[in-house]
Amino acid sequence: MRVIGLMSGTSYDGIDAAAAELTFEDAHSATGTDADIGPGGDPGATLLLNPLGWFGGEHPEEVRTALAAQLPPSATTMEAVCRLDTALGQAFAGAADRARRELCAGRADLVVSHGQTVYHWTEAGRVRGTLQLGQPAWIAERTGLPVVSDLRARDVAAGGQGAPLVSAFDVLWLRGRPGRPVALNLGGIANLTAAAAGEEPVAFDTGPANALLDAAVRYLTEGRLHYDADGRLGARGTVHPPLLAHLLREPYYARTPPKTTGKELFHLPYLRERLRLVDPLPPEDVVATVTALTARTVAEAVRAVGGTEVIASGGGTRNPTLLAMLRRELGALPLRTSDELGLPSAAKEAYAFAVLGFLSLHGLPATVPACTGAAHPSVLGSLTPGADGFPPLPPRGRAPTRLRIAAAAR
Repeated sequence: MRVIGLMSGTSYDGIDAAAAELTFEDAHSATGTDADIGPGGDPGATLLLNPLGWFGGEHPEEVRTALAAQLPPSATTMEAVCRLDTALGQAFAGAADRARRELCAGRADLVVSHGQTVYHWTEAGRVRGTLQLGQPAWIAERTGLPVVSDLRARDVAAGGQGAPLVSAFDVLWLRGRPGRPVALNLGGIANLTAAAAGEEPVAFDTGPANALLDAAVRYLTEGRLHYDADGRLGARGTVHPPLLAHLLREPYYARTPPKTTGKELFHLPYLRERLRLVDPLPPEDVVATVTALTARTVAEAVRAVGGTEVIASGGGTRNPTLLAMLRRELGALPLRTSDELGLPSAAKEAYAFAVLGFLSLHGLPATVPACTGAAHPSVLGSLTPGADGFPPLPPRGRAPTRLRIAAAAR
């Protein structure tokens, strides 16, 4: 089955689209054993992912501006939410149609759209609700393809954090690697998944990756820059220990997993409050210190889960200053990117959501309760019919025990 995955993360800089051919390999030829249990709790086959390619595109300036104006802690209106839901749906539709034409030679079977997270409602460590915008009807209308969307809500309804949902993908992908490998995503928020043979996996958001960093850059450059391109600002600065100490006092870091966070907590007013606690600093020093915060909190989380290697992906991997700081914090622990394992680091989450939607269409759970804190595994998402109505649903099979990447993506 050819599946297109669409992802726009908490950095809300644009949409990543990835296309993959997904098939189940014969269970008897898979390398799994009875001890290797997939997300559904049943021994099963290997899921084969053949990457067909990917691309990333920026949101139109008016969409990015509207998002920035309406995300927490800003106030908004129902009219603004409706307009944004439509604009994002049309943007996702354009990306899906381009992926169908350019990556799938005009033939695809399914689109999986994560949508744009605009609010993750958390109280006292429990997620009460989550909201992703980007109306899937626009995607179905533009492409003629069925769409799986709104994947987080079901896990939240089952008592989970709704994040990190990619943990189900990571557990399958990491299985069979030696030690206790850690998959790390450096998006707006950093999250990790740690998995080891014979042990329960664990996954959680470690804290900000690019969320505070991007906010600092936009604020300190008065909007001239949206992010620290190639880590140049951070590289010119010096880490300020008193500011770093204030930032590290955030109670979230000490909470036990499963846990999740977002821009509801880590936003510009949050950063400005901490900046008021220290003497005025050069912009480069602020950026260097916020970068060091991400490196320190990620490394401490990796050590806390007993990680033996780190496989990083996400936009933060394009920041050499962040990666250099993270390597120093990790010491002798190996740090590599997902590119080395066949998945482009910038598109890994788009591929992951393609897999989650594929599992949902097959009636298979795509969550790991040990990772999200849910009461049970869940089949995720809502299905929007394509031009020919609802697709014929495949027979429900066994949950896969492993994910194998067939070849490096173009």
